[in-house]
Amino acid sequence: MHPTRTYPPRLRRARPAIASASLAALLELAASAAWAAEATPATDKPSAETTLPAVQVVGRRQSGEYNGRESDGATKTDTPVIEVPQAVRVVTRQLVDDLGAQRVDDVLDYVAGVSRQNNFGGTWDNIALRGFAGHEDRTMSLLRNGMPSNRGFNAPRDTANLERIEFLKGTMGALYGSSEPGGTVNLVTKQPRFTAGHSVEAYYGSHDYKRLALDSTGPLNGSTDEPATLAYRLNVSAEDKDSFRDHVHSRRTLVAPSLAWRLGADTRLRYDGEWLRQEAPLDRGVPVINGQLGTVPNSRFYGEPGDGDITIDNQTHQLFLDHALSPDWELRAGLQHKRGTLAGRATETHQYGPGTLGCATSMDTRDWMCRRVRDRDFASQETSLQLEAYGRLQTGPIKHDLLIGAEAARFEQDRTLLDHAGGLRDAVGISVSNPVYGQIAVPALSPQLTDWNGTLKDRQQALYVQDQLAWGDWRLLAGLRHDRAESRYTSRIDGSTAEQDPSATSPRLGLTWLLQPHLSVYASVGRSFRAQTELDASGRMFEPQIGTAKELGLKWESADGRLGGTAALFDIAKRHVPQYDPNTDTYAELDRVRNKGLELELTGQVAPGWRVALAYAYLDADPSLTQFARHTGSAFVVHEHSLADGGLLGLGGGVTHVGARSGEDPFAAPPQLPAYTVAKLTAYWRVNTKMRISLDVDNLFDKTYYTSAYNRVWVMPGSPRHVTLGAQYKF
Repeated sequence: MHPTRTYPPRLRRARPAIASASLAALLELAASAAWAAEATPATDKPSAETTLPAVQVVGRRQSGEYNGRESDGATKTDTPVIEVPQAVRVVTRQLVDDLGAQRVDDVLDYVAGVSRQNNFGGTWDNIALRGFAGHEDRTMSLLRNGMPSNRGFNAPRDTANLERIEFLKGTMGALYGSSEPGGTVNLVTKQPRFTAGHSVEAYYGSHDYKRLALDSTGPLNGSTDEPATLAYRLNVSAEDKDSFRDHVHSRRTLVAPSLAWRLGADTRLRYDGEWLRQEAPLDRGVPVINGQLGTVPNSRFYGEPGDGDITIDNQTHQLFLDHALSPDWELRAGLQHKRGTLAGRATETHQYGPGTLGCATSMDTRDWMCRRVRDRDFASQETSLQLEAYGRLQTGPIKHDLLIGAEAARFEQDRTLLDHAGGLRDAVGISVSNPVYGQIAVPALSPQLTDWNGTLKDRQQALYVQDQLAWGDWRLLAGLRHDRAESRYTSRIDGSTAEQDPSATSPRLGLTWLLQPHLSVYASVGRSFRAQTELDASGRMFEPQIGTAKELGLKWESADGRLGGTAALFDIAKRHVPQYDPNTDTYAELDRVRNKGLELELTGQVAPGWRVALAYAYLDADPSLTQFARHTGSAFVVHEHSLADGGLLGLGGGVTHVGARSGEDPFAAPPQLPAYTVAKLTAYWRVNTKMRISLDVDNLFDKTYYTSAYNRVWVMPGSPRHVTLGAQYKF
């Protein structure tokens, strides 16, 4: 028998957005030590074999961890990942830095069981976990610091203000409510520090890629006699780039301020804000011609450059309060308000063939592409509130981590989509082999689609409870959540309404057996639900999707915690899945879909100076769910070497393999997307404690490949070789 987990005298780590007194003191001490270590003369620097990874306040990391041992999102407690009865992959900031990832999308290839989905021409993030994705126009299940963050229209997330990315695999319905049974992604943002630190980063790369970033943190008050009680953090990034795609140019700006207050010995308050704007054309990719990919250059653009950009503006405000009632009990509150807009005009290609929304011209018979002009003006706002009580208690030999919570949310969305009267017209078409832009007369646009011109109002309430029991070598997690929603959609075209008030109860049960202090086996089962606002042919909303996920797995980590791995088997079923039929322009409901599979992951330090991230997934997806490869895998390795002058040299690389996939829309019968394998090279030189130079080469061998397909005319090619040179400076 090994000793069970011990508890500190006072709970001081509740969630990423809340710091407490004892933890804050530890972080401050660690940060001070890190900065002191960086200021140490090179002659006093220990050898690489004895150097411990420093806790760095800002800037690119060296010698940090790949193996994320804790996840705030998995249980909303400080339970070690090895004790959580589900697969959890934490992408640490160190791995984000080593990959040179500027988007969440840039890390997906190195996580088992993750696949890309339709991203609406590059305007938002959309992925699937274990073969289950959110609605094609509503994107995936996403959390930001444990708060719902996926509704509305959100530009692709930047990594400038992210501390880590948690992939919570399997159903999380008992904790977070409406979600996918394949898993949920939790973005954890950087927190203010009470020790000052600042860094600037500059990048230049292929296709005139330019990026600047700032990360600054420190106290706002305090003195030598009085400790600081208020700290800030500010992350800013600006990006401007062309593309390997003709006539595609994008601009992005991120401003993310945060503040942390010590209101007393037992109370902490944190504000976390984010403003993100993206301006870029709507890019639908390339078409399949006569059943063949690669017939047209992957750089060719079939929109209209004169349409201008689709502009997305996002604002997120989060406020978190943590108050300790006693050494064992605390109260938490989280308040979030989000606003988002998406606006702009785009000339879009559309799938062809008889009976397809008035487009009678087939590309199989002549050199012509059907298109349509659409003007979008979408806006949404959401306010959500979480209240929780968390405590530790003991009944006989059993220790409990008890969480009780309530949640309420209000979501409103206004959509205006102007389209052609009568659908598609050859008058706005374009030549496939020799596109000529600026030759069309934009037809009169007016609202045509009932389900895309109107207002949607949602109200949601939930109660949830979770208990984690620990006795000896056993851990039992039991959770239950009850959700109730009210949804009402009002069409602006004819005034018709559709409404529903679904409710669902989502249980979760998991058992972990600690065979050894660093080896565990687990089994879990749980349910999920996701309310739907899609309309069927009769104008009614579909029934909520209900998922059931079963999982069996093994977890291991080294004695020092620097290396860890997971093996997981899963079996997931979901009911009431709508599927789009372009022949009728309506949705039909699939009664039941089922995915099964295996995931293997190993991350961490395998030897002094060597970091690895290995992942493999086998997915036996339901035949009705397409665009999922049966086999995917990746490997990323970095080696660091200490230089005689005190500098540091890092060299690494990675390889990603994605198996063959069919396109997402079975009605449009796209061809199978071919398997592909691409390589990456990364190198960096830490000149001294302040200066660092980096080089990243993506798609090293300039492989032609395709990441996703929605139909025969919306196939998204992968980027050719891309070289990025960067410089990072701390001060």
